[in-house]
Amino acid sequence: MTNERIKQRLQEKFTDQLTGFDEPFGMLTFEASKELNLKVLNFLYDDEELKFRFLTDLCAVHYPDNAGKELAVVYHLHNLEDNVRIRFKVFTGIEQPDVYTASGLFSAANWMERETYDFYGVNFIGHPKLKRILNVDEMDYFPMRKEFPLEDQSRVDKDDEMFGR
Repeated sequence: MTNERIKQRLQEKFTDQLTGFDEPFGMLTFEASKELNLKVLNFLYDDEELKFRFLTDLCAVHYPDNAGKELAVVYHLHNLEDNVRIRFKVFTGIEQPDVYTASGLFSAANWMERETYDFYGVNFIGHPKLKRILNVDEMDYFPMRKEFPLEDQSRVDKDDEMFGR
């Protein structure tokens, strides 16, 4: 199975609803609107030719300068029979970071979505128990978002030699 064939099958089904096709390091990568994430995931899972039935990873990325699409939810899927991997992205705004849960399709998505919620604040609609798993419940921010300034390099009150610099 080639990346071209996977792309062709996706375009046959979703026509122009999928965008951003690319092949960084040979892995087919594409994007869809967040409203389509379950339809695309179900198609990739159910299609007898594609058979992407293993969720390798689910994570998020924060792009603070991408207005209206600050958070990306990234799915890494694997076809174990043909040993092919793909990357699928959906973007959502930080003001309403709602994405449909994939935990009904992939059991592994349950914990991965909880971790993604815990660190990025992505609200997975329909998740059976979306709550923090690594941070304390009282935390009112999401630590992996790029919302805090980097360390001021002009500081003179620290000794860089103590940190191996």
